[in-house]
Amino acid sequence: MSTKSTIPSLLKIKDYVTLIGTTIGIIALICGSYGTRDAISLGFFLISITLGTDLIDGYIARKTGTVNDMGRELDSLSDSLTFGIVPAILSFQAFKTGTFYDYILIIGCICFALGAVLRLARFNILEDPGYTGVPTPVSCLLIIGFFYTNYFHAFALGGLTYPFLAITYYVVPFLLIFFGWLNITTHIKFGEKGKIVYYVFILLAPLSPIFGIIGILNPSFVVSMTVAIIFLILFLLLLVWTVFHSFLLNFLAKKKGPKPA
Repeated sequence: MSTKSTIPSLLKIKDYVTLIGTTIGIIALICGSYGTRDAISLGFFLISITLGTDLIDGYIARKTGTVNDMGRELDSLSDSLTFGIVPAILSFQAFKTGTFYDYILIIGCICFALGAVLRLARFNILEDPGYTGVPTPVSCLLIIGFFYTNYFHAFALGGLTYPFLAITYYVVPFLLIFFGWLNITTHIKFGEKGKIVYYVFILLAPLSPIFGIIGILNPSFVVSMTVAIIFLILFLLLLVWTVFHSFLLNFLAKKKGPKPA
């Protein structure tokens, strides 16, 4: 490739969609810097929108035949921010306590972010037709679901200033570490890229912005508790499906043995 190529000439339509997602991720990061419950909720709401831009840019790239090295690198850099770094910062702001516990939380947030970055770096150099490790949008979707479960539960009981469930503060660092491990493990494999994982996005990703809007509208106790339960169920279902479904597929594949040449 010529070194004289300018950035505008390297960018395609799908790359501008990627940059829109990156911009939304930066705004979400700024929201997290405020540290207030409503700003953090807005931040999680915004990164749930980037799940959509991540789907759209890939769809456009395939339909227009504009898959290229520039787009692949740009997409991974954007995903590192929106699905790794931003959720880690928002999680710290959402679950910090101002005590020694926060140091453990910092470790969990770092592991989550590094897991996403390392997975995306490996993704770019592998030629495997499937996903090795949990894709970063899925781990991001998990932490979004976990946050909104706590957010709406707290909102139902006392509003934005009401604390999350006590056990949550002790669980979340280990959840973040676990999600980071899910990104980089080689024990979890999915099928062909762009199929099963995209189906999960299409089914679940739209729910986060929808319920995020509900949160902005100051819902009643019944509505808030209902939404919290829905998010809890979806979070648990996605977590169980992600881990056990993929392990089961690998077990069955090994039991079946290699395909004959």
